[in-house]
Amino acid sequence: MKNPLKIIIVGASGKMGQILIKEILNNPELSLIGAIDQATCPNLGMDAGALFGIKTDVIINNDFPSILKKGDFVIDFTRPEASMNYLELCAENNIKYVLGTTGFSEKEKEKILLLSKKIPICFAPNMSVGVNLLVSLVEAATKVLYKDYDIEIIESHHNEKVDAPSGTALRLGEAAAKAANLNLKESSVFHREGKMNKRKKNEIGFSTIRGGDIVGDHTVLYAGDGERIELTHKAGNRSNFALGAIKAVKFLTKHTNGLFDMLDVLNIKKE
Repeated sequence: MKNPLKIIIVGASGKMGQILIKEILNNPELSLIGAIDQATCPNLGMDAGALFGIKTDVIINNDFPSILKKGDFVIDFTRPEASMNYLELCAENNIKYVLGTTGFSEKEKEKILLLSKKIPICFAPNMSVGVNLLVSLVEAATKVLYKDYDIEIIESHHNEKVDAPSGTALRLGEAAAKAANLNLKESSVFHREGKMNKRKKNEIGFSTIRGGDIVGDHTVLYAGDGERIELTHKAGNRSNFALGAIKAVKFLTKHTNGLFDMLDVLNIKKE
């Protein structure tokens, strides 16, 4: 067997971090060599598998610079401010990066693009295979429907999610805008309240729901005269995101630099 790919998980005690650790431990092609969390995390010093009853001999700590030198890849589903710090250190140390964090500013996205000239980065707001197939389907459907149908994007997530609309909803909006030859910034409508003008033809509306433990539901609605078409993805758990991230790790083994997304990983990108 080939030497396993050495992976560091940041945000190791979070929901996604724990699922990623489980999936890595179950995959003989991968090796967990680092589990990082912030200095205020109450789980520092614990075994990375303690929360789900498995001994890994990898301790959750916050010393990213020292752990970094042992790894080949970082997988990151944390927050923008943390991700930017991790990314800069990885670029300095030639560590490949799978980035599932959402909520970045335009300036931060520009910095990610700049760092990708040094290392390969797979940057996707949603690593699910199904969601990324949905992105491709939205592009195809919008090309046919946009002249005669109104486009609305509805997303639902758990009550602890802090960014809205979700990164996935925005990615779906980007796909629709691209196919309809629209500028998403100019066409997006995020807020409707009170007396207002009637809907403009080229609007792409976004609706956000936050509640309970919803993992993530996304619908792109095409509303026409006499019929509606809905393209929907519903996530039942987070393992699909983790499995997508692992696909991204394997994809990055073939690259020395560049910015990629899950459409590249799945080879369904359309020019």
